[in-house]
Amino acid sequence: MILKLAKLAFQQLQKGNLIFYEEDLRECGLDVTEASEYSALCTEIFKEESGLYQEKVYSFLHLSIQEFLAAVHALESCLDRKENVLSLSSDDEEKESIQLSDLHRRAVDKALKSENGHLDLFLRFLLGFSLESNQNLLRGLLTQTGRTTQTNEETVERTVRYLSDNIERESSPERIINLFHCLNELGANSLVEDIQTSLHSGTLSETRLKPDQCSALAYLLLMSEEVLEEFDLKTYNTSEKGYQRLLPVVKTCKRALLDGCKLTYKSCETLASALQTPNSPLRELDLRYNDLEDRGVELLCVGLTSPLCNIQTLV
Repeated sequence: MILKLAKLAFQQLQKGNLIFYEEDLRECGLDVTEASEYSALCTEIFKEESGLYQEKVYSFLHLSIQEFLAAVHALESCLDRKENVLSLSSDDEEKESIQLSDLHRRAVDKALKSENGHLDLFLRFLLGFSLESNQNLLRGLLTQTGRTTQTNEETVERTVRYLSDNIERESSPERIINLFHCLNELGANSLVEDIQTSLHSGTLSETRLKPDQCSALAYLLLMSEEVLEEFDLKTYNTSEKGYQRLLPVVKTCKRALLDGCKLTYKSCETLASALQTPNSPLRELDLRYNDLEDRGVELLCVGLTSPLCNIQTLV
């Protein structure tokens, strides 16, 4: 039953659906009566409701449950049935050589291409399952736990390398932050730990930061959940690309000083997203002496006119 629900969770997550119908259940081998009984016995996972015209609709109680079960389906398909459910090919030869790291690569690619980030948490769950300690928790569901021609260590090593390569290439600061979350799931925190050491020792301002180091710093500041009184982008010695990668930190501060940092319209999508962050502490934003162009201002206006925006001073 759990594996059938996992298949349903995966298929509907791929489609971006949070609500399912009886035909969706049947496609995954779920009997409607059986699903209803399961809803009564285990309401923390699945719930049944009456929609318009008394049509029964189904959903998982929380999106994170759907994302977790979707990752279970992807893992079980890979380890037990030698299938990469994210692959475009169904070649039998590919099935014979499928590795967990191949599944990871496809999952990373699809998550990065998602416009709304709906696969981000699914990806983190899936990568977390790479660790043998986590797979052991699923031993009752996976009949071939860990039995691929690739060891867990090799899987983690290849996936970490692929994530690191994408951190170098990716242009979206928000997607890069999620890639650091993914590295954290795999226990690969060396870059973040180095930045943390420099931050605590007070030597960070003396260092010319590379773009990936800026992303690690942004990740560190966001994960701390500490509200910064002031975030002055100019205090960091980095390139324009590095400044771009630090912009997500804006959502965790009260006063953001971004003046004279050579920001362009490309920065405004990240800033607009920060302005629409629920319960954002940001009250003052300084964007002077940047060339944002009309298209950048239009993007900012989307954030500034949002009911979630708390900006009081904009210069």
